[in-house]
Amino acid sequence: MTTLGDRVLDQPLPKIGEKSLFTKDLEDALMSKNVDFVVHSLKDLPTTLPDGLVIGAVFEREDPRDALVLKEKFKEYSLSTLPSGSVIGTSSLRRTAQLNGNYPQLKVVDVRGNLNTRLRKLDDEDGKYSALILASAGLSRMGWGNRMSKVLPCSEMLYAVGQGALAVECRADNDAVLAMLAPFNHPETYCRVLAERSFLKTLGGGCSAPVGISTKLKQNDNVYKLTLTGAVWSLDGSTKLEETLDQTFGQIRKTVKHKLSPTEEASSKKIKTDKTVEADNEIAVLNRRITEKTGDLGCEDLAPNVADRRCFCGLTVNVNMPIDVVIKCDNLGRDLANSLIDKGALEVMKISQDIIRSSIGKKS
Repeated sequence: MTTLGDRVLDQPLPKIGEKSLFTKDLEDALMSKNVDFVVHSLKDLPTTLPDGLVIGAVFEREDPRDALVLKEKFKEYSLSTLPSGSVIGTSSLRRTAQLNGNYPQLKVVDVRGNLNTRLRKLDDEDGKYSALILASAGLSRMGWGNRMSKVLPCSEMLYAVGQGALAVECRADNDAVLAMLAPFNHPETYCRVLAERSFLKTLGGGCSAPVGISTKLKQNDNVYKLTLTGAVWSLDGSTKLEETLDQTFGQIRKTVKHKLSPTEEASSKKIKTDKTVEADNEIAVLNRRITEKTGDLGCEDLAPNVADRRCFCGLTVNVNMPIDVVIKCDNLGRDLANSLIDKGALEVMKISQDIIRSSIGKKS
C-alpha cells in the first residue's frame, strides 16, 4: 500500500496541508477491517489517533539519531568544514532549523522520495546536493549503514519524537490482536517514546513546526533515570528554546514476566503442549478461546492489566510495566512541554506555522 506522503513528492511535507500523511490510507484499511494491524515508523504516527485505533506494541528501538550522508567527493568533510554554499538535502523542518542555526554558511534544500531516490539524487555527479541528513535507523534497516558518514550527536542535532522505533497499530476492540502484541511491547523503548509523545502532544507540534527531542534511560544501582531534553526553533534557527527534565523509577519492568515474552532471559524455555496440562498453558487456552470465540479474549490470565483500556498518546497500557511508571513517563513529557511553553514556545511555533501557511497561499 502507498500513502499520501508517498504519492505527493513535489512538495515539502508541511506544505501538503494534510495530517497523517504516511498513515491515513493504512488506518482506513484497519478501520474497514481489511487488515488486522499495520506496522509504522512511530515518528509518522500522530500523538492523537483516530477513534477506535491504538498502538498495541512498540518494538525495541534502534539508534534514533540522524546521520550525515556525504557525496563521495566530500567524504572527508563534516558539516562544519563543507565549502560555504554547499547544499544539504532534507525534507524535515526540524533538521532545517537546526542546520540553519548551527551552520548558516550551508544551504538547506528540500529533498523528497524514498531512500533509493534520495541517495540517487545525492550520487548524481551533476546533482546539487553535497550531503543529506537521514535517520540512521532507516539506513541501517535497509542495509545501507555503510553510507553513513557520521551519526550526529544530540548536541548537534536533536531527533524527531519516536524516531528509530517501529509501532504496531490495531483496532482498540480487537482483544485477540492486543493480547498477541502485548509481550512484544518493549518496556524501555515504551518508557522513552511515551514521554516524547506526551511532550509533542502538549506542545501541539508535528511536521508543521521545528520540534526536537532526546531521551536517555540509564540504570544506576537499583534506580532508573529517564532524562528528557526537548527544544523548539524558529524556521531560520535564530531562536531556540530548550529544556531538560528527568524522572526516576525503582523499576521499569514488572518482576513477573509473561512466559512467552521475547524479553524473557530464558528464551529457550519450552512450552507445555500436553492437553492434560492445558490449564497451565496460557497460550493454548488463548488459542482455544480465539478459535471457539468463547471466554475472555482480553487475555487477563496472561496479563491482568491488558484489560486496562486507558491510552497514553495513542499507546495502550504496557502490561510489562508497572502502571505508575507509565503515568510518570506521560507526566514527564507534559511537564517538559509546559516548561517550554512558559518560555514562549507556542509563540515561536505559531510564527513558523504562519510562515508555512503564507507560503502555501502564495504558491496556490
